[in-house]
Amino acid sequence: MDVILLSEDGQPVGAMPKETVHNRDTPLHQAFSCHVRNSLGQVLMTRRALSKATWPGVWTNSFCGHPQPGEQMETAIRRHAAGELGMEIRDIQVALPDFRYRAVDASGVVENEICPVFTAVIDGDIAANPAEVMDYRWVDPAEFAVAVQSAPWAFSPWLVMQAGEMTQYRTR
Repeated sequence: MDVILLSEDGQPVGAMPKETVHNRDTPLHQAFSCHVRNSLGQVLMTRRALSKATWPGVWTNSFCGHPQPGEQMETAIRRHAAGELGMEIRDIQVALPDFRYRAVDASGVVENEICPVFTAVIDGDIAANPAEVMDYRWVDPAEFAVAVQSAPWAFSPWLVMQAGEMTQYRTR
C-alpha cells in the first residue's frame, strides 16, 4: 500500500510505501479522518491498538486512513470503515475540507498530513479489527467535547484539533 506524497500547496508529487513514510522526518502526505455517528446521534470513538506504530492505546475519532494513488476519497473511506471496524457507512459528508496538521508522537515519529475530515452514519454492526482498534465507545458529542477539553492528553492530537473546529463537539 502506498501513501500519496504532497507538495506544500497540496498537489500530489509522488508515492511512498506506507510502512516507510512515517518516521522522524515524515513527508507531507494525503490522509483523511472520519467521525461516525449512529441513529441516536452518538459518535463512535475508538482506542488505537497497542501494536500501532504511533499513538498506541490512545483514544481517537472513529477511524483514519490514507487513500491509495488513483483512489477516490469516498472509496478509501469505505475501505477503511470495513477494514478497521467491519462496518458499512453511508451519508459521507466533508466536515473540515482543509484540515492539516503535524504532530510528533512520544517515540519521535511524526505525522504530517493534509487530512480532510468527514462524517458518516453507520449502517449495521461493528466488528473491530484488533490490529487497528483495541476498544470503542459510542458517546454523546457534548460529553465527548467536555472530555477532550478536560484531558486532551488522553486523545490523539489530530482529534483534539478537529474537535475544536467541528460544531458537533461544541459544549452547550
